[in-house]
Formats: sequence, C-alpha cells, structure tokens
Amino acid sequence: MTRRKLSFAISLATLAALFTGCHNTHADPRKNSVAKTQDSAEGLKLIRFVKNPDPAPALKINDLDGKPISLEEDKGKIVLLNFWATWCGPCRAEIPDLVELQRKYKNQLAIIALATDEDEPAEVKKFAQKAGINYRIGMATDPLRMEYGGIPALPTSFIIDAQGRVVQKHIGLNDPSIYELEVRALLGLPFDGKVDYFEDTGQVFLKNAERATELPGVNLSKLTPAQKTIALRRFNSESCTCGCKMTLAQCRVNDTGCGVSKEMTAKIVSELSHIPAKTPAPDAQN
Repeated sequence: MTRRKLSFAISLATLAALFTGCHNTHADPRKNSVAKTQDSAEGLKLIRFVKNPDPAPALKINDLDGKPISLEEDKGKIVLLNFWATWCGPCRAEIPDLVELQRKYKNQLAIIALATDEDEPAEVKKFAQKAGINYRIGMATDPLRMEYGGIPALPTSFIIDAQGRVVQKHIGLNDPSIYELEVRALLGLPFDGKVDYFEDTGQVFLKNAERATELPGVNLSKLTPAQKTIALRRFNSESCTCGCKMTLAQCRVNDTGCGVSKEMTAKIVSELSHIPAKTPAPDAQN
C-alpha cells in the first residue's frame, strides 16, 4: 500500500501532526530539541547553528521539468532543503510561508522541495501549480533520503549556508519566522535575534552520533571514565534490534522513545558498572 493510500487511514491524526510532523519512520519529531528556538535572556529569539557544519550531500536529481537540481549552482545563496509530501498536513500548512519567504528573498535564498513517498511526479506538479509554489521541486530518492539521515518525519528541512554546509535541521511544522531569522543571520542582515552554536552529535546528521559523550535516556554516571569510553564505543558499534538499522547511539538520538535501544544501552551500562576497577599492583618489595 502506498503512503498516499495510507494517508487517508491516518487522517484523524492530521490536526495533532500539524504541530509535530507526519511520521516517515519510527522517530518522534517531538523529541528533536536542537531545532527548537527559544527566547534568550535578553528577550531575543535564540537561533542555533552547528559550530563545525558538514557539507550538504549532493542532490543529483532533476526537478519536475526534467532540469538538473544542483546545490553547486546555488553556492553563495542560502538553501532551504525541504523534504515534504502532498499528503502531509503539516507540509501543506507551511507552503504559503515558504512561498512568501522565497518571494521576499528571491535573489538570496533558494528553496528546494523534495517530494517524498509520492507515486507520480505529474500529480506532484499538478498539486504544486494549484498551491502556487514558486520554488523548485524534485522527487526524493531512497538513496538521497539516506544521505540526509533517513528523514524520520515530514516535513524535515535542512538549512544550508552560502558555503554549502548544513547548519541546522528542523523536523515537523516550524515557526516560519524562525526560517527568516536564520536566513537573515546567515546573509549577515540585521535580525531581531541571537545566534548560539552547538556541536552536532547526531541531531543534524546521525553519523555524528559517534561524537556524543552523552546520549538521551542513558545514565553513564555510575561508570568510571574508562568504562564510559568502552560503553560509548559499544553504543557506536552495536546495532539496535528494533528494526531501525542504526547503531544504538544513532537510535537513541533519532528516537528517544525507542524502548529497545534504551534497554540495550542500559544492559551495557549495567554490565560495565559491575566490572571491578583495576587496582595498581603493589610496589615490588626489595
């Protein structure tokens, strides 16, 4: 059964999803805290960017008119890469704001929408024309989705700076004013906000979960530094058995509600915490 056919069966969940996102895998978009923007102590909107951002994976796809879409041609502009679907309520809800954002910053911003889990490009094109979409649309492929971390829910948007690096990721319906603040900050324009920087430990790209020294829902406080190092190594080398095809570390970051990865990581911590710490050998007696 296709996703579009499934969408009718889950239509009762649409209103709730408007404030979170349409599930695309097992992850819960409400658990994604990095993209949530808060007020700073000064009362300004606090936006967050990755401190040392990774380059955005190449797209290598065509738009709905058959013309190649490339991030290279948009170097120097800010890119908002939006994974969406015509059947997704939150995706449809944010379209008017994206249209306005593209209109307002047409020479400095490129919005690229990647239709996900759709049957026919012609149907997507028909929807886009009716919705008045003024930005480019391509069809997301499975390999491309994996390059961008699997896309746990729709919409999922990546903010790419003028150097082609991913500086932020938003899952679920986002406050449109936040997109504009981010665009203005990256363009060096005045904006009513403040920028904070964070280390990507899997919140933007799951592969970076290996950098994490702490994981959601995992208590490492009872371990010695050496045991903690071993635990983190195991979290990044052993796979979760929930069916996500991720490491334990990646699953904990991607879906904090996963009981399987929570139980498996807790078991590893318990095993290591019962390993007695090595004591130094006594000095040799003369």
